[in-house]
Amino acid sequence: MKKLENMSLEELWQLFPIILEEHNDDWNIWYEDERKILSSLLGNEIIRISHIGSTAINRIWAKPTVDIMIETESSETLVQVCSKLKEAGYLCMWQEKLRACLNKGYTPEGFAERVFHIHIRIIGDNDELYFRDYMNDQPDKAREYESLKKELWKKFEHDRDAYTDSKTSFVRKYTEEAKQLYGDRYGAVHKK
Repeated sequence: MKKLENMSLEELWQLFPIILEEHNDDWNIWYEDERKILSSLLGNEIIRISHIGSTAINRIWAKPTVDIMIETESSETLVQVCSKLKEAGYLCMWQEKLRACLNKGYTPEGFAERVFHIHIRIIGDNDELYFRDYMNDQPDKAREYESLKKELWKKFEHDRDAYTDSKTSFVRKYTEEAKQLYGDRYGAVHKK
């Protein structure tokens, strides 16, 4: 059986298609369970850890993948966090100087029962928190987002990049509205 790291992007997209499901309250439990694991593993290298993405938005359909954002102090700390996560078995999807994304729950046979994307950022690079809060505070906008996702789902079932790119203008628009509305809500450093 071919290892995930030896598969082409097209092979990975076939093995891991876009799947949307009705909102599941268990996603919050999965987040909390994984947050505890990450906090224990990473300790003081985490400034803030947050549940982001569609599974953190109340009542809307989402991919059953829990997105978690870890904010760190610096690019050096980001590298340390990535190293620790790789050693613990998380798979690196990509890593740059100021951002990285790792995953857990992808297997050569397909998705595991619980799937996570771990987004690692430098403190303050956290637009997803504003978008999440705005969608939860504005249920009509969250339903618009859900409709857009459902519309794109089958069209891009095996093309994650196109699926994500097609949502970008919507996400940017309401992230900017959220930042104007909420101000510097996430400027202060505190653990979540």
